[in-house]
Amino acid sequence: MARENVSYGDTPVASMGASTRGSFLVKTYLHLLGAMVLFIILEVAIFNSGAKEAILTVAGQSWYLVFGAFILVSWIGSHVAHSAKSKPIQYLALVGFVSMWAIIFTPMIEMANSMTPAGDSSLLQSAVLMTLLAFSTLSAIVFFTGKDFAFMRSFLMFAGLVAFFTIIAAMVFGFQLGVGFSAIMVLFAGGAILYDTSEILHHYPEDRYVGASLQLFSSIALLFWYILRIFTSRD
Repeated sequence: MARENVSYGDTPVASMGASTRGSFLVKTYLHLLGAMVLFIILEVAIFNSGAKEAILTVAGQSWYLVFGAFILVSWIGSHVAHSAKSKPIQYLALVGFVSMWAIIFTPMIEMANSMTPAGDSSLLQSAVLMTLLAFSTLSAIVFFTGKDFAFMRSFLMFAGLVAFFTIIAAMVFGFQLGVGFSAIMVLFAGGAILYDTSEILHHYPEDRYVGASLQLFSSIALLFWYILRIFTSRD
């Protein structure tokens, strides 16, 4: 949930020619699309193999381990993708990050499947469509207004820390985080998408399109997670 600070010492692509900016954006969103496709492939592979049962068993017995591993891998993946000069290392970070999200999502998708009749994926489809609609709308706001949302970074960092410790407290003390918390996190993820898209337009250097796609994927996944939590809520 932490926002990675882009090194502004590198020349931002926003100060370069239109063709360079256009190429950077195309590469960024193609890599984002590739990350989404990889996520889907991994989920299908997990649910069509014995990996699903293993993941559900670990999540049921020790969610602390899964959650802790996700926080560690996501931070390392985001940091490496932004700072590494080697493209293979950046791609390795992106693939590792998407793979970790696929593992984390397995219990949530299984819950969604258990709440719908066999063969009916309308709940998942609705959550996906709402996520894509929200992402497209927020992205369009940044692209059409050209506004720099860099001022949101401190707020997002603070809100992310509050959310993180709230989740930890809920796990330790055993209280439930209901629909209200999920709705707040949807707003947080929406703010993250505004910030990330703005960073891509105004501050990212030309060679960081892998890191840009990773950051966008992270925010989209977070948004999807809490939209799906709302859809599967029994409150």
